[in-house]
Amino acid sequence: MKLKDKVAVVTGAASGMGKAIAELYASEGAKVIVADLNLDGAQEVVNGITANGGSATAVQVNVAKQEDVDNMIDTAVSTYGTLDILVNNAGIMDGFEPVGDILDERWDLIFDINTKGVMRAMRKALPIFLEKGKGNIINTASTGGLNGAHAGATYGASKHAVIGLTKNTGYMYAQKGIRCNAIAPGAVATNISASMKNVNPFGIERTKPVQGVIPRVGQPEEIAQVALFLASDESSFVNGTVVTADGGWTAAF
Repeated sequence: MKLKDKVAVVTGAASGMGKAIAELYASEGAKVIVADLNLDGAQEVVNGITANGGSATAVQVNVAKQEDVDNMIDTAVSTYGTLDILVNNAGIMDGFEPVGDILDERWDLIFDINTKGVMRAMRKALPIFLEKGKGNIINTASTGGLNGAHAGATYGASKHAVIGLTKNTGYMYAQKGIRCNAIAPGAVATNISASMKNVNPFGIERTKPVQGVIPRVGQPEEIAQVALFLASDESSFVNGTVVTADGGWTAAF
């Protein structure tokens, strides 16, 4: 088992990539905090994990609230004794708005969840990792954090920021035994589109040529395999970087 006796927190774990990551980590021996705003969905994931002989606990968390993030990390420590792996996966989409159509409140909400939520969890976990002299952070970014035409301006900017935060953290704490990497998924079959509000006709039209050359849609389990590699000792020399998992989509650009 690649993660035997490790303790992991996975946000956005009630569905999609987060669910697949939580389930795979548990099958590889990790004790998992399944964190999500949807507590019922998180508990269903926990039930599945425990039915298969794994260990997991559901925690309701709104990553836009520091008190929720604090409780999530504290629950990992109080329940399982420590924290080894933090996976910041929770996120929402924009409506493909270009900059001329951005609303302040929508910008603030997306950044609060996609970017500040990541920062909040990292900030809370860092003292634990520093005391242990080791720790592992994995952030779900996006090919939209590398390219300009995979979503709207707000989502793209929020994920560019996550990549910058990842690279800075990987470098800053490299000599403290802490690694921080990101995954940039391309098109993956998840329910993130449910968070899209009032899709912008101009923005979606401009992205059609790029979306049209997607080789195929990936599955959450394929992203989970990347997250397992980054969480395991097999990636011990991988730090401060972004692993693109998009089936070859962005290789064309």
